[in-house]
Amino acid sequence: MTKQARKVIITCAVTGSIHTPSMSPYLPVTAEEIADAAVGAAEAGAAIVHLHARNPQDGEPVQSPEAFEPFLRVIKQRSDCVINITTGGAATMTIEERLQPVARFKPEVASLNMGSMNFGLFPMLDRFPDLKHEWERTYLEGSRSRVFRNTFADIETILTTCAENGTRFEIECYDIGHLYTCAHFVERGLIKAPIFIQSVFGILGGIGPHPEDVMHMRRTADRLFGDKYEWSVLGAGRHQMAVGLQSMLMGGHMRVGLEDSIWSGPGKLATSNAEQVATAVRMVRDAGLEVATPAEAREILGLKGGDQVGF
Repeated sequence: MTKQARKVIITCAVTGSIHTPSMSPYLPVTAEEIADAAVGAAEAGAAIVHLHARNPQDGEPVQSPEAFEPFLRVIKQRSDCVINITTGGAATMTIEERLQPVARFKPEVASLNMGSMNFGLFPMLDRFPDLKHEWERTYLEGSRSRVFRNTFADIETILTTCAENGTRFEIECYDIGHLYTCAHFVERGLIKAPIFIQSVFGILGGIGPHPEDVMHMRRTADRLFGDKYEWSVLGAGRHQMAVGLQSMLMGGHMRVGLEDSIWSGPGKLATSNAEQVATAVRMVRDAGLEVATPAEAREILGLKGGDQVGF
């Protein structure tokens, strides 16, 4: 009997809060654009879509439940993909603001950052000097002195608020210490297996994108969590596909999307999230592996199902 190929979960983060609208005309901003981008990514092969919201007028990141609701309902009606709502929001927001959409809508998955950190976006000012909106320059320049706050108390607040909702977490780890923080909450019973670790490489302030960094993160997670976790990665900017390929070949999953990179190649803007997903799908299949469906992702990650959410 032929052995079944391993399933790779592709997550697509469709808009995020890192890039600003002046950087790419393809960055989804309105609720309609975000919904279309998410559905397109799912149709291209993403099992999970990771969602942020933006002000439809100027693209500034927002975190009100009212901003999320229109596209959450549309995506659910049009696709069976797993919907993942951010609790990261933007580094300018309070933990109370960041938690509101997840607390109200009770998604299958929510992202959860595992530590306070410097989160340097200011180098993008050199690459994108012509910004249309004043908030963009202030937001990027402000990251020189801004700390993205995720204290132990903040993390515990998110975990305990969602404890009765059946929401599982995309545990975002930007450095080795974040894995140890996750292990702390696992030991306390606040994070339960199967643990979905999303290792982030290439953000200024976090671990780098070198292959040795990727291997170090994987080895450490293996030692801390053994067979009780699923490992995924995202590479920021031009490192997106290289880091994703390394993860795949090391038994992991991968995340793509315009949140993490607005590029499809050197100097070439990606025209959609679906374009990046299609590239990831080709990589998976060329490696002799299979792309996980939403149903398979739900089984692998132990999710409650799309019929158990609050939207």
